[in-house]
Amino acid sequence: MPLDAQTLNSLGLPKPPSETRVVVAMSGGVDSSVVAAMLAEEGYDVVGVTLQLYDHGAALAKKGACCAGIDIHDARRVAEQMGFPHYVLDYENIFRDAVIDEFAESYLGGATPVPCIRCNERVKFKDLLGTAKDLDADCMATGHYIQRMLGDHGAELHSAADANRDQSYFLFSTTPEQLDFLRFPLGHLKSKAETRALAAKYGLSVADKPDSQDICFVPDGNYASVIEKLRPGAAEPGEIVHADGRVLGEHRGVIHYTIGQRRGLGIGGLSEPLYVVKLDVDNKRVVVGPKEMLATRKVPVREINWLGDAPFTSQAEWPLSVKVRSTRPPREAVIRPISETEAEVELIVAEEGVSPGQACVFYDPNGSRIFGGGWIWRGY
Repeated sequence: MPLDAQTLNSLGLPKPPSETRVVVAMSGGVDSSVVAAMLAEEGYDVVGVTLQLYDHGAALAKKGACCAGIDIHDARRVAEQMGFPHYVLDYENIFRDAVIDEFAESYLGGATPVPCIRCNERVKFKDLLGTAKDLDADCMATGHYIQRMLGDHGAELHSAADANRDQSYFLFSTTPEQLDFLRFPLGHLKSKAETRALAAKYGLSVADKPDSQDICFVPDGNYASVIEKLRPGAAEPGEIVHADGRVLGEHRGVIHYTIGQRRGLGIGGLSEPLYVVKLDVDNKRVVVGPKEMLATRKVPVREINWLGDAPFTSQAEWPLSVKVRSTRPPREAVIRPISETEAEVELIVAEEGVSPGQACVFYDPNGSRIFGGGWIWRGY
């Protein structure tokens, strides 16, 4: 029997769960497995989908990676156990074109890219979401730790209840249209222990499976080795130069360095600690200097995805908080729009190690709402 139009199920839709089709993006990890099992137990018409993002053989050789061969196997086992259909989609070409190639080019350009954001933006929340609609799904659910709440103007993006698990930095580019269709059933949980307890309750084999730590196609966090494989000859040597012009030594390739790096520079014996303050790709130079040179207050941002209720350019300034790295807390800032997709962000207190290629995500300074964000694109 259909629900009353005003009666919503747990996913916010005016249908009985049995008549509500939900595509669950299943990585094979404990989070998405719990989402699928939870919704199946509630009686939803669940369809599990796992993306094969790169070659099975290479994936099986790397433990702990998202979307690797063993993860596809684990997702399939959960689907069989809970009694819902499961599909594996070959997204290798899409993933390479939309994520890996840009990652390589950005890194070669001296930036510090965040490929997980591009994967969510261009693969999971674009092509996979389109596939979900093709399957006549009413919504798509994921295991991300973030919250979707309804406000006066529609669906809003909010930080997860567990600040230690919050993934808002990686999901800032989610559009209002995508947010209408997406659901995040784990965002309200207070800890990962609650998720694992649910996995144990459902008897899932992945209940104790370790979390993936690295970028899925970057074994052991070694970015440079991946770039060398993708772009042979990219690691050309050059000079390590002090900001005052002194040549201090030689490096083995700009791709081995990141802004803010101190260790492993190979220029010992100096009286002051030095940090990488600039990567001069054109001249194959790694520029180093004292720590205070890393501090910056003005951050240029482009490709902005704005999630506020009023148009981005309707105000000259937006007093918000921003994150310039995923591991740092939001800091007080003023955002000055230049266009609908560009802005200058001024930090009230200078931050160190702000790097092109990283995201700058906008937060409500007095609440949990995310107002979008953009990409840091060059230094002043």
